[in-house]
Amino acid sequence: MSTTIKSAAKSKAPARVAFVGAGPGDPGLLTVRAVDLLRTADVVVIDQIAREEFVAGLVREDVEVVDAGHGETGQAMTTASRAKLVVRTAKAAGSSDGDRLVVRLMDGDPATFNGLAEEAMACHKAGIAFEFVPGVSAVGAVPAYAGVPLTTSSSRSVHVIPARETKVDWSRSVDPETTVVVLGAPETLAPALAKLLDAGRDPQTPVALTAQGTTIQQSTRTTTLGEVVDVLGRGTVPFPTLAVVGAPVALRDQLSWWETKPLYGWNILVPRTKDQAGSMTQRLGTYGASSDVVPTISVEPPRTPQQMERAIKGLVTGRYEWIGFTSANAVRAVREKFVEYGLDVRAFAGLKIAAVGGVTADALREWGLEPDLVPSGEQSAHGLLEDWPDFDELVDPINRVFLPRADIATDTLVAGLQEMGWEVDDVTAYRTVRAAPPAPEIREAIKSGRFDAVCFTSSSTVRNLVGIAGKPHASTVVACIGPATAKTAEEHGLRVDVLASEASADALVDALADFGRGLALAAAEAGEPLRRPSEKKKSTTRRKVKA
Repeated sequence: MSTTIKSAAKSKAPARVAFVGAGPGDPGLLTVRAVDLLRTADVVVIDQIAREEFVAGLVREDVEVVDAGHGETGQAMTTASRAKLVVRTAKAAGSSDGDRLVVRLMDGDPATFNGLAEEAMACHKAGIAFEFVPGVSAVGAVPAYAGVPLTTSSSRSVHVIPARETKVDWSRSVDPETTVVVLGAPETLAPALAKLLDAGRDPQTPVALTAQGTTIQQSTRTTTLGEVVDVLGRGTVPFPTLAVVGAPVALRDQLSWWETKPLYGWNILVPRTKDQAGSMTQRLGTYGASSDVVPTISVEPPRTPQQMERAIKGLVTGRYEWIGFTSANAVRAVREKFVEYGLDVRAFAGLKIAAVGGVTADALREWGLEPDLVPSGEQSAHGLLEDWPDFDELVDPINRVFLPRADIATDTLVAGLQEMGWEVDDVTAYRTVRAAPPAPEIREAIKSGRFDAVCFTSSSTVRNLVGIAGKPHASTVVACIGPATAKTAEEHGLRVDVLASEASADALVDALADFGRGLALAAAEAGEPLRRPSEKKKSTTRRKVKA
């Protein structure tokens, strides 16, 4: 007699939900806990401000994104429909072990005028586990980014009022020592502020209207309570907008810090691969600029890998005295071979390591290696040769150098080392091929001058960008990382405006920011409004700036 035992299948448990505050728009205002949860999320339910582009660099590639900001008609969803969507999403994302996570990313602070109570109660009724992660509220952050403190020694109270709220006693907010913050869409702000005026608030009270606060698209205009309804009625104020009414608004002229950054509002073209452009785009953001990354090269393995394989084996067996890295890509290529062969950094024991510049040195440090030699002057092959010691048979037990490089690398470094008495194994570690042309709208933006500046980090980026997308417009500021790159740009008919003081991405961005400061100073001295390069669209003679 045989007995068949059937195991009961585990029931599917809903995913847990984390209600996470996204802040008012600047990703830098996310809390550490928020970032950790986004990195591990299986599903992210986005809001009206924190959209797909906001979460793109914070989540896994396989994450599912669900839109709770707009319904199928494109209209904003109601609080009830969002609550149902969150519950439905948590159930659909469930698993037998109950270890799945849905992040409900809510604009600003979830607990402030944001429907948190309704959505969390819906989860509670459905038996779905949840947690709250507070976020930076637009109430304080947006005025701060506009240079408007909410309280001063003479303004000691703050009233926060949603514009859509109909049961508001506006007479409680007419005291001149009270700062009033009104949140809402432009079409709801106008009637709300009109009610404040009708309640008896002085029509000369300063008002600041800040749209898209804390982002690099932020714009603030100041007016008075008596005129603000007309300003809003012109239909030129975008969503989302926050209004601050009160005496502290008058301090904006002295305290504005975000919208006065040297590259504020600039759109910068960065011809690099996305994995190389991260630190550069972040630094541009600190100066107030947005950026579009356009890959101009694609890095591929060598066609014949045997030479690289022999060199790696020679490195392990002590064939070399030095290894010289001339790019972060070279570091990556060697590192990949180490992983393939099951090696780690201990294989570099007794080997001297050279890096052509700061970016390459940083790539080595990320791997746990500290370079013995980085050029003290120009960060290039020439600079590396100036500091590289001659071969001395009494000091150096081995006379051979391993150079893992690109297939298009010049012979400058090899020839220089050979003149110093070194034997060089010049090995193709990777190939660089021209990338596919960017999208038509990007090509048109490049040619028509819609980019304010372009940052070239090598001669190849110049050649390849011109080859796949055409020459940047004459109004576009051209910034180059070093003299060799600048020479290539000039050979392609480009006027170089900015030259970095050293061959690093940070120095290049800093030099561009100095150029932006110079434009602002010149406009102020001339008594003219500051215009971005893309707003000029005319070729003018510009001086080269070296930071």
